[in-house]
Amino acid sequence: MKAFRTLVVAGVFAVIAFPGGSFGAAPVVHVRHGASLNWSGYSATGGQFASVAAAWTQPAVTCAALETSYAGFWVGIDGDGSSTVEQIGTAADCKRGTPAYYAWYEMYPKFPVTLTMSVSPGDVVEASVEASNRGTFILSLRNTTTGASFTTTKKMRRAQRISAEVIAEAPSGAHGVLPLADFGTVSFVSSTANGIPIGNFSPEQIAMVDDEGTIKAQPSSLTGATDFSVTWQHP
Repeated sequence: MKAFRTLVVAGVFAVIAFPGGSFGAAPVVHVRHGASLNWSGYSATGGQFASVAAAWTQPAVTCAALETSYAGFWVGIDGDGSSTVEQIGTAADCKRGTPAYYAWYEMYPKFPVTLTMSVSPGDVVEASVEASNRGTFILSLRNTTTGASFTTTKKMRRAQRISAEVIAEAPSGAHGVLPLADFGTVSFVSSTANGIPIGNFSPEQIAMVDDEGTIKAQPSSLTGATDFSVTWQHP
């Protein structure tokens, strides 16, 4: 097994008691080339990013009796090699055996905010993050199935804007990565960075693995430079 390198990947969740079941954040994860302990998807680096966007179908989780596990799906700027992250997305968790679905945004290192917008399995969600040169970010989420939408404008003056991601994630707590909920497959479409297909940036394809290198979630290849899926494989 190749040696792990450490990247500051903000936007990682840690379980803290927030209304609606959302998480707090932990700043560091361990990553090796092409694999992460908590990310699966695509990350574009090597430039200055002003926007990222994608759409996905909210997956349903399969929960065993009394199971507690977590999964998040999001788009974001920064986080891969920088100490901030500006992101928005949805979650699909198991809370003592009961599925829980919700939407959220986060301006790490501030805590995430759970939205009142309802999200259900099968809903199609569109999300985007847009940045200006003055540290202002516009985070938007629209449930195209229900018609509900949310937009907020936030400041992050020290954001470097050095990466753009479309990710399925396992949250992390104070003692490491938390159990990944069995979300089956989540399909991302229309993934763009700076308004063009994310594939144009030759983004890194990231598989989620455990400490032993066993794959927990695997992204597919990009189709049309914009579309891919992530499939749960192992708890």
